Amino acid sequence: VQLVESGGGLVQPGGSLRLSCAASGFTFSSYVASWYRQAPGQERELVARQPRAGSSAYYADSVKGRFTISRDNAKNTMYLQMNSLKPQDTAVYYCNARALNYEYWGQGTQVTVSS
Repeated sequence: VQLVESGGGLVQPGGSLRLSCAASGFTFSSYVASWYRQAPGQERELVARQPRAGSSAYYADSVKGRFTISRDNAKNTMYLQMNSLKPQDTAVYYCNARALNYEYWGQGTQVTVSS
């Protein structure tokens, strides 16, 4: 079982990044897909969640209107499109897949927003 993230990096304020998370070893389509983030000295927080492909997504107020979560079950991959990035978006971003008694985490990818 694995969740492997990619797409993080350094970006200037106002820029965009797209994070990807490839799942393997389990039936990804049956799992709720989420993105979390953790900034230094802070607790991990939920950024976005999408229960099923095409279903309504939840977004934290801090990212609403700027971030978009999506998933492609055929590719066993979830995405987080991040636009209009702000310095306060700087954090390690983690993907998460959860279903009933099972929960999996990615290794995290660093996103740094700085000029």
